[in-house]
Amino acid sequence: MAEFKDRDLHLVKKALAIAVLAIDRQPGPFQSTSDQSDMKALLDRMIHGDVELEHYARAARIAVTGKTD
Repeated sequence: MAEFKDRDLHLVKKALAIAVLAIDRQPGPFQSTSDQSDMKALLDRMIHGDVELEHYARAARIAVTGKTD
């Protein structure tokens, strides 16, 4: 498996957070809940603590909705 560090790791975490939120917002049969579940689990293993999790969750909301909190 590839190992990511520094900026690459940041981008992977942010991309996963965005993907999880985007899947959550996709209604109906096109919502891939198994992919979403796997992405959440991977993100949980990569993120250390609630503060970091909130940082990426906020970044995902901004990227997906175009709005700040």
